[in-house]
Amino acid sequence: MDMNALLLKEYNHVEYTRVPVPEIADDEVLVRIEAVAICGSDVHGYDGGSGRRRPPLVMGHEAAGVIAKAGAAVKKFRVGDRVTFDSTLYCGECDYCKAGLIDLCDNRRILGVSCADYHCEGCMAEYCAVPERVLYALPDGVSFETAALVEPLSIGFHAVNITPFAVGDTVLVIGAGTIGQMIIKILSISNAAQIIVSDLDEQKLEIAKASGATHVLGKGADVVAEVRRLTGGRGADVAFEAVGIAPTIQNAIAATKKNGNVTLVGNVTPQVPIPLQDVIGRQLTLRGSAASCGEYPRCLEALASGRVNVDNVLSVVAPLAEGGQWLDRLHAAEPGLMKVVLIPEHGEAAL
Repeated sequence: MDMNALLLKEYNHVEYTRVPVPEIADDEVLVRIEAVAICGSDVHGYDGGSGRRRPPLVMGHEAAGVIAKAGAAVKKFRVGDRVTFDSTLYCGECDYCKAGLIDLCDNRRILGVSCADYHCEGCMAEYCAVPERVLYALPDGVSFETAALVEPLSIGFHAVNITPFAVGDTVLVIGAGTIGQMIIKILSISNAAQIIVSDLDEQKLEIAKASGATHVLGKGADVVAEVRRLTGGRGADVAFEAVGIAPTIQNAIAATKKNGNVTLVGNVTPQVPIPLQDVIGRQLTLRGSAASCGEYPRCLEALASGRVNVDNVLSVVAPLAEGGQWLDRLHAAEPGLMKVVLIPEHGEAAL
């Protein structure tokens, strides 16, 4: 049986077409996708730049829906359950998984990714096959559109979760895209005294204010000088870099106090130079933050309780059939455009 899907046929070109409905293994479910968001990594992969979206491929890994079919070994979920799921398909058996570090799984695959190591179809389609172990039930009141943003929220939560900081600290966030906004939202309920946000897009900075930023630094600002001014010359206690290019990483390092912590979340360029002597001489801790690691339940609870609201990050809800034009607009970095959620139209492939 075939279904509607948005297929990356070649770089910079997607086609709304028919593809086979996925087969499921005994430990998998078939999720009827009700909402799927376009991730920044999909946009970077769309033009071939990342090397992780090799066509032909159904992209997409930020999604939610309803279980349409369950494999024979599935025990905790049943047909009709409203769910979202981790984008990281971890094995559950390697040493890292057994230690609880599922984001570092030796055998991990990511939904909607095709690279040198593996090919895994994603969620920009009517249906997607997902292992039971990565499923999470949706609380009442959390919509499918909101649930499609749990994955980026969990990435922000994880970055904050692994970074040492204390109540009353000053935190710098460089990059006010989706992940940066999610970091800001989590910081805002974590009792940081100051949340300073830097970005070139004034509309994104306005959203950052609504998300909890206490100070914003726009285009033309001397980020390092301004952070030092706001901290009495000391520098930020903690910096989160959510862009992934050399100038912003260097700013994050330079704006952080001695013995401070810099967490790198942005992942655009494979290699960047760092000021080694500065890092050593000021005894900074640099850490990478990879995906998420079990933060989904806390993210869902925060959304259900209203402690975190992601509505201001959602720019557009559109039919899946229009996904090509929204990928083009995101790729062109249209000012103010943040998160686009696509809604599949369910028809002939109904199971």
